[in-house]
Amino acid sequence: MNLVRDTDTVSDGADVVLGEDWVDPQSSVDVELRDSRRRRKAISVNRSPLARKIITFNLLGLVVLVAGVLYLNPVRDSLVAQRERALVSTAELLAEVFVVQQSVGLSPTVPGTSPDAADAPDTQPEADGGLTPELVRDILAETNIYDSGDIVVFDAAGEVLGTNEGIPRTDRPAVVGLESDERSTIITDFLSKVWEAVAGLIAAQSTEPPMPVDSVALAKELLPDVYNGNTRIKGGQDASGATRFTVVTPITVDGAVRGAVALTSVGGELDALVRAEREQVLQMFVIAILVSIGLSLVLASTIANPLADLAAAAEIGRDKNAQAAVNAGRVRIPDLSGRPDEIGRLSKALRGMVSALYDRIDANEQFAADVAHEIKNPLASLRSAVGTLRLARKDEQRERLLDVIDHDVRRLDRLVSDISNASRLDSELVKEEEEPFDLIKMIRNLTEYLGNEAEGKGVDFISDLPSESIVIHGLEARLAQVFVNLITNALSFCEEGDAIRVWARHRDNRVLVVVEDTGPGIPEEALTKIFNRFYSERPEGQFGNNSGLGLAISKQIVEAHGGVIWAENIRPTDADITSEPLGARFVVGLPV
Repeated sequence: MNLVRDTDTVSDGADVVLGEDWVDPQSSVDVELRDSRRRRKAISVNRSPLARKIITFNLLGLVVLVAGVLYLNPVRDSLVAQRERALVSTAELLAEVFVVQQSVGLSPTVPGTSPDAADAPDTQPEADGGLTPELVRDILAETNIYDSGDIVVFDAAGEVLGTNEGIPRTDRPAVVGLESDERSTIITDFLSKVWEAVAGLIAAQSTEPPMPVDSVALAKELLPDVYNGNTRIKGGQDASGATRFTVVTPITVDGAVRGAVALTSVGGELDALVRAEREQVLQMFVIAILVSIGLSLVLASTIANPLADLAAAAEIGRDKNAQAAVNAGRVRIPDLSGRPDEIGRLSKALRGMVSALYDRIDANEQFAADVAHEIKNPLASLRSAVGTLRLARKDEQRERLLDVIDHDVRRLDRLVSDISNASRLDSELVKEEEEPFDLIKMIRNLTEYLGNEAEGKGVDFISDLPSESIVIHGLEARLAQVFVNLITNALSFCEEGDAIRVWARHRDNRVLVVVEDTGPGIPEEALTKIFNRFYSERPEGQFGNNSGLGLAISKQIVEAHGGVIWAENIRPTDADITSEPLGARFVVGLPV
C-alpha cells in the first residue's frame, strides 16, 4: 500500500495551514473549502451562531453590572448622606444664632427705622423669651444661607414666627479653589426623554400644574420630636418628582426649648448631581460596550472561523458520500494543531481520526483484493481438476484428481474460516472487556499441552518461565491465540531432533515472551513480510495447509494490547550476518 503524504500548504486565499494529510493536492473538496473561505468575511456574525452567543453573553455581563450599579445607586446614597449632614449642620448653626440673640438680649435695628425708634418700647409682644416675628425676620435677613432653600421659624407652641419668603438672597461670592463641576448629561437626558415618551404612551399625563411645596406643613410633621429636644430630618420626592430634604432642630435656651428652625432644601438639587454621576457611569458603559464588542468579534473570529472550517470539511465529506459521487480526492482537514488550545487539540484529533479512517479503508480494500487473489488460486486449481476429471480414463488419474479437489476444498474451507476470523477481529477486540490475568500461568498451561504434541513429533520442548506471577491487563483468550500461533508455527518448521524453547522475562514496565526453534530459520527477504496478510513461507510438503493469516492476526492482537512483536534469526555470532541461521526467534513485548 503506497500512499504519498501531501505536505503542501494552501496559500491562495486560505487563512489556515493545511499540512500532512492523506490527500490529493487537486482535491475537489479542497477547492470547495477555498471557495467557502473566500465568500466568508473575517468576522461573519450573521452566519455564526457561536459568534452571536459570544457577543451576547459578553454584553449581558456588562448590562447586568451597570444595571446593578444604577439599581444599588451607591453614589446617590453617599450624596444623600452628605447633603443630610450639611443641612443638619446649617439648621443647628442657625438655631445657635437665635440662641445667641436671645442670650445677649440684643434686638437688631429694623430696616427703615431711626435709632431713636429702636429705643422705644416694642408695640409687638415678645414670644418665648424675646423671639418676635420682627426679630426673626431681621435675623433671617442678616443671615445669608446660600443653599438653604426654605427656612421656617416656629415658637414653642408650634406657631410660625417667620420665614425667609420674600427676603432677597445674596449670591454666593466667588471662592478661590472651589470651581463648579458643570458636566453634561447628554446620555441621561436622552434616556430620560425616551422614558418620558414611553410613560406618556402608557399613562395619560395630567395637564394640571404641579402643586407648590408646602414647607410649613412638611416641618410641622417633625415638630413633636423636635420639642422633645431632638433634631429630625426627612427626605423624599415632592409632587414634581424632585428630591427634597426637611430638617428641623430646636432652639434651646437654658435647657428649655424656645422654638424650632426648619430648613427645606431646594428641589432637584441632589437629582442634578446624581444625573451627572450616572452620566459618567453610562459613558463608561458605552465605552465598555464598544471595547467588549470589538474583543468579542476578535474572539469569535479566532474560535468560530476555525470551527467553521472544521465543520465545513466534515460536511463536504458527508455530502460527497451521501451523493455517492466519484470523489477526486479525500477530505482535507485544516491543520490547526499549532494552536495551544482546545481547537488545536480538536484539529489534531480530527486529522488523526480521518487519517486512521482512510488507513482502515485502504487496509480493507487491500484485504478484499488479497482475499480475492487468494481464493482465485484454489478455485483455479479446482476448475482445472474438475475439467481434467471429465477427460480422465484411468482410475489412478481420477484418484489423484479427486485428491487435488479434496485438498483444494479443505484449503478453501480453511481460508474462508481464517478470513472470517480476521475480519471480525477488530470489532471483537473493541467489544471484549479487558481483565487482569496471570500471563505466566496462561503460557505454562499452553506449553504443557503443546509440549506433548512436540514430543510426539520427536521435537524437544523446553519451557523456561519465572516462578513468580506476572499480571497484565488484557484479553487472555486473544493473547493465548498469539502464543499458540507462534508455538505451532515453530513446530511446523521443526523436524525430529530439533528443539523449541519458550521463555519469559520481566523487564521494567514490560514483559518479554520469546519463542525460539532450531528449524531452518527465516529467509532474509521474508523477515519484513512474514507479518503481512496471506504471506506464507512454508516447506514444500506443507503447501496449502496454511492461509498466511496467523502471524498477521497475532501482530494485530499484540498491537491492540499496546505491545510489539518481531522476528529474527538466531545466528552463531552477531558479527557475521551472512552465517547460516541456527533457527528462528519470535519476540513479543507487552506492557505490565
